[in-house]
Amino acid sequence: MMKENDKKNVLVVQTLRNTIMGSTLMATTSILLCSALAAVLSSTYSIKKPISESVYGAHGELMVALKYAVLLFIFLFAFLCYSLSIRFVNQVGFLVNIPTTAATAASKGLKPEYVCKVLEKGFTLNAIGNRLFYAGLPLLLWIFGPVLVFLCSVAMVSVLYNLDVVCEVEGLDAGEEKSEACCNV
Repeated sequence: MMKENDKKNVLVVQTLRNTIMGSTLMATTSILLCSALAAVLSSTYSIKKPISESVYGAHGELMVALKYAVLLFIFLFAFLCYSLSIRFVNQVGFLVNIPTTAATAASKGLKPEYVCKVLEKGFTLNAIGNRLFYAGLPLLLWIFGPVLVFLCSVAMVSVLYNLDVVCEVEGLDAGEEKSEACCNV
């Protein structure tokens, strides 16, 4: 990326821009859900009655407060991870365009390995934010009882498994057995 910057700089910058836009959208959604939860908690409308009429689940005041506090914490932490991800990926957008020649004073000490580590931190924080956001969805259904949480969790596990595990089909020549090589992403 950094060695042949003249040829690939537009692709690199656009890819980083798209990553920043995705993280910004998810951070905005997380903070919007936090604001909605805070509005529900601070409203004068009694939130205990619809919850106590749910089919199953604990609906005491302590349990309701715990449900909302856990949801608020999950979405705030997801927002924090997305915000830090934006910071690191934005920094990579600047660092990747600095020439690595020794003639420039600005690039003194800048190594491609450092840029790679910063990029990895950004994408790791984005992945953690995604996981927290995905974990918040079944917890959001926790307000209405454990049945919906169970159904959403089963669906979420299968979706995340298909997103995380990549299987390649090898050996499709005539007479050879079909073998699958799976690896975790």
